[in-house]
Amino acid sequence: MKVSDYIVAWLERKGIHTVFELSGGMIAHLLDSFARHGKIRVVSMHHEQGAAFAAEAFGRMTGIPGVALATSGPGAINLLTGVGSCYFDSSPGIFITGQVNRHEQKGDRQVRQLGFQETDIVSMAQPITKAAWRVKTAEEVPELLERALALAREGRPGPVLVDFPMDIQRAEIAASLPADARMTPVPPPLDESLWTAILTQLRAAQRPLILAGGGIRSGRAGELFREFARLAQIPVVHSLMGVDVLPYTNPLRVGMIGSYGNRWANWAVGMSDFILVLGSRLDVRQTGSETQFFKGERKIFHVDCDAAEVNNRIVGCTAVIRGLRGFLTEADRRLASVSLPDRAGWAAQIAAKRAEWPDEREVCPAASINPNEFMHALSRVSGGAGAFVVDVGQHQMWAAQSLELEARQRFLTSGGMGSMGFALPAAVGVALTQPGTPQVVIAGDGSFQCNIQELQTVMRNRLPLKIVVINNHCHGMVRQFQECYFESRFQSTMWGYSAPDFVKVAEAYGMAARRVAAPGDVESALRWLWSPPDAPMLLEVDLDSSTNVYPKMAFGRPITEMEPFFKPTEMEGT
Repeated sequence: MKVSDYIVAWLERKGIHTVFELSGGMIAHLLDSFARHGKIRVVSMHHEQGAAFAAEAFGRMTGIPGVALATSGPGAINLLTGVGSCYFDSSPGIFITGQVNRHEQKGDRQVRQLGFQETDIVSMAQPITKAAWRVKTAEEVPELLERALALAREGRPGPVLVDFPMDIQRAEIAASLPADARMTPVPPPLDESLWTAILTQLRAAQRPLILAGGGIRSGRAGELFREFARLAQIPVVHSLMGVDVLPYTNPLRVGMIGSYGNRWANWAVGMSDFILVLGSRLDVRQTGSETQFFKGERKIFHVDCDAAEVNNRIVGCTAVIRGLRGFLTEADRRLASVSLPDRAGWAAQIAAKRAEWPDEREVCPAASINPNEFMHALSRVSGGAGAFVVDVGQHQMWAAQSLELEARQRFLTSGGMGSMGFALPAAVGVALTQPGTPQVVIAGDGSFQCNIQELQTVMRNRLPLKIVVINNHCHGMVRQFQECYFESRFQSTMWGYSAPDFVKVAEAYGMAARRVAAPGDVESALRWLWSPPDAPMLLEVDLDSSTNVYPKMAFGRPITEMEPFFKPTEMEGT
């Protein structure tokens, strides 16, 4: 069997039925094998970064590694932003790159390049993958593929890159296809003393919180977590990557914490005496720079499958190194027979703080659309959406603060990488995991332009994406930063920046599009966006350029002290 045929047959045998790519000479054998094999859907994107983001979203939604292919040189390098996004946000992925023939590789020669487009993508990818390998012989292909699949899925999920020289792709191997993927080993039981300590704190705490992070989703533990929250009856705050762990209407759901967190959620952290952290890194965007305040005198139990993330920034936590599926399975069993105190008074305090300063009152543009109100309105008409796929910028924070997600709906965004241009190609990947189900894309005018070419991918595949472009005519998040720290010198965010007419751009791709600018027209515009629900459509939302995201943690101050009421004491370093 030809190696490229083996790779395609192996992917199909493993249950991988969709791959993303942009064609190139060094993957021509693979593309031909896909064409002749005929059982795997090949989704051709218009930039390798788009292919990588689509694969990441596919893996994040399904738990099956998303697969993206690219040719050597610029193609492989263009994958790297999406590869890094998989790595930082714990999404399983397998990235296959083409490479020049082995005899055309420079090896130890002191030259920059021997073969055309020869690039050492393995060395570039190693810091942002769980593993990156260049195939040296055809005979090792079966074992490397098995290792790649197992490694991408086990422990903390992430990406693996395999670089295939072209002469190996066309080589012949005598290998039989394996039956299934390698099984992940069952972890040993948690020390009984830790369970005793956790249950003791759950009983003793007067103002406990659960901090839910993205690890709940990447650990495939969403249902187990919801049962745990029901049994524990403890208020739940979440990180940016944990927006969708509880539905909006769940009475235990408090809101998002962090730099742009809901004001009442940050207040709840400051008032708490116990926090159980589930799958969250406690990075600076969650805790602020004042780590001593975040820890304070409160007890923190930090559950994570990655030991390096615990007691990294916030020291003095009790470490519970465990995958969340295993931890929550056992926790649910134990809590089912445990009586915990009533925390209704604590929940009422949080609710009162929320009522005192709701998210819609944080931003009050005079005649412009209120972005938080818009997110609530968008949610109310988007009950048929499978997911909200959100780009990076001010709109990302308004969405995280105010979207009203239902129990089955997902929230996907670029967290650790924080890459503009994520949402549109990622939504392509999401749409292919839920055929026929509409998905909502929320992007800013700046971020949308980073991968705007994927509108053609949407139209070619007739994907039911409801695209919302929040157009504030600037790079708003950095503009807000410049307003705060650089005396409103808006270089490159407003000065020297522009955007096209997105309605005309969408129409050029054959997509129905409309613009809304007046608050009174929002409801009718949103009804239009969903009529019909199965058609790809774009709504441009015109926003005043001066609209800021509030509340915003005042850098250098505790998490509870937020702009605009408090001013930062030092310049943000992140």
